Amino acid sequence: MTNIDRPYCETLDAQDALASLRTEFHLPTGMIYLDGNSLGAQPKAAFERARHVIQEEWGNDLIKSWNKAGWFDLPSRLGNLLAPLIGAKAEEVVITDSTSINLFKAIAAALHLQAQKSDAETRKVIITERSNFPTDIYMAEGLTKWLDRGYRLHLIDSPDELASAIKHDTALVMLTHVNYRTGALHDMAKITVLAHAQGALCLWDLAHSAGAVEVDLHQANADFAVGCCYKYLNGGPGAPAFIWVPQRHQAQFHHPLTGWWGHAAPFAMQASFTATPDIRRALCGTQPIVSLAMIESGLTIFGKTTMAAVRQKSLALTDLFIQLVEARCARHQLGLVTPRHHAQRGSHVSFTHAHAYAVIQALIARGVVGDYREPGIMRFGFTPLYTSYAEVWDAVEILQEILDQKTYDANIQRHTVT
Repeated sequence: MTNIDRPYCETLDAQDALASLRTEFHLPTGMIYLDGNSLGAQPKAAFERARHVIQEEWGNDLIKSWNKAGWFDLPSRLGNLLAPLIGAKAEEVVITDSTSINLFKAIAAALHLQAQKSDAETRKVIITERSNFPTDIYMAEGLTKWLDRGYRLHLIDSPDELASAIKHDTALVMLTHVNYRTGALHDMAKITVLAHAQGALCLWDLAHSAGAVEVDLHQANADFAVGCCYKYLNGGPGAPAFIWVPQRHQAQFHHPLTGWWGHAAPFAMQASFTATPDIRRALCGTQPIVSLAMIESGLTIFGKTTMAAVRQKSLALTDLFIQLVEARCARHQLGLVTPRHHAQRGSHVSFTHAHAYAVIQALIARGVVGDYREPGIMRFGFTPLYTSYAEVWDAVEILQEILDQKTYDANIQRHTVT
């Protein structure tokens, strides 16, 4: 459909079952926010939640709040709220630390599990994509160099290489479910079967999946998963991340960051470490309570809908954006790098352009907030909980004006954060 007009998009909004959830978020007037895949919008409830934690729980009750306000159990309680969004069971997820640190734990645990096998001396390869988010590669690289036990990274350039790359020497397949640049979505179940057939384990980074894409970790029989809470889950800038360890792996989940919160009896103050037998063994040290508390505000909103409904709208929004951009901006040599097929697409859309960074900055100046990723990619995130169809139409209208009139500065100086 190429004759889509704004009234048509307004009709879609009027029929949208998720439209009422938009009122749950603080969205600045005059801004079309298409960067929720990088930092989600603020739930209105987060401000009051933070105020209560700071003023009442910390201000008035002070240290009593570890018990009275349930601070000590917060990583597990929030993990249980998150679990249904990723196909996990209760007591399999904790929210803690950063995605990078949780990756370190999960990679270490996977290598430890593989080291117990009879073929451990020949199972030394970690497979990931060269286009994976850099921190995933860096953490694996850093850990394997530090161990100095012959582990090596094998970087593939295309998912099509996975079937031939995964062999008897593969210890771990570590992939991001939705690629941060392109929005390409992996078939988690299919790849996990490939890995398990060769005796390898599968670790999934859900940073661009959780809260936007239907995920079923148990159905896929995955081994470990991590992800952040500040994108589609709307937990706030730098919010603690999450780690998932299925019950079948918990007793053997060992990692070197053995802090006291993962101890079986943390307040016994023993001189040696004994891991708790459950998911809390993935915790390290004392938790950042204010940051943790705000995550609940975003997770609570998901309780008012289903991931099936979120996914349906996500695909509709991204379909609409692709159709409008290609229909209205065709002469400006934009290149779509996001898959068209629904089963292969996450919830953001990326186009290349010769002056991608400059165009994104011009869009931001006009109130349309997307972001830029190397090399030459304009990235637009669509958060079904608060993005409207009319906003998609308006965003493309402004993009067309900028491109037609060339109201962008090709020599603009780049910000530190792009």
